[in-house]
Amino acid sequence: FRRVLFRSAALAWSYGAIAVRRLAGRRTSPMLLLTTGVLTLRTLVALLIHSSFIYFFQPVLTDLFVGVTFLVSAATARPVVARLAGDFYPLTAELSARPGVQRLFRRLTLLWAAALLTKATLVLALLLTQPLGTFVLAKLILVPVMNATCVAITIVAATAVARHEGLLPGR
Repeated sequence: FRRVLFRSAALAWSYGAIAVRRLAGRRTSPMLLLTTGVLTLRTLVALLIHSSFIYFFQPVLTDLFVGVTFLVSAATARPVVARLAGDFYPLTAELSARPGVQRLFRRLTLLWAAALLTKATLVLALLLTQPLGTFVLAKLILVPVMNATCVAITIVAATAVARHEGLLPGR
């Protein structure tokens, strides 16, 4: 019950943040929209189904969906990372159009797609083969390590491109 309560509070906050931005005439962050969509789906499932398997299977489905979305978007003119980058760093149209920055966006989109799909596969394998206690412990270690690794790679790659593009001083 406590998990559903916390998730419902997070969902209410997300919808409130979207409403405040719309009422103020400000752009709504794609990251906020993505997170709100995922939270909505997970909250509905958690409220409707009382199963530990389904509860832990939801993040697998989310990672699969988001990973496939990233993968498909890598073949478009504006991959997902290019859409989300402005949430983390203010980008001008000129800066976003630079070939080095475009390559970075595409490569990071592929990195995150691979990470999400790998994480979904590993978590599902653990869920199907391990007792619940072992699964929870393994997931508690696996997910943060994978996420932190991808964040570190993202920062290192973005810094290297920023230096190459003359946006940051060299070492």
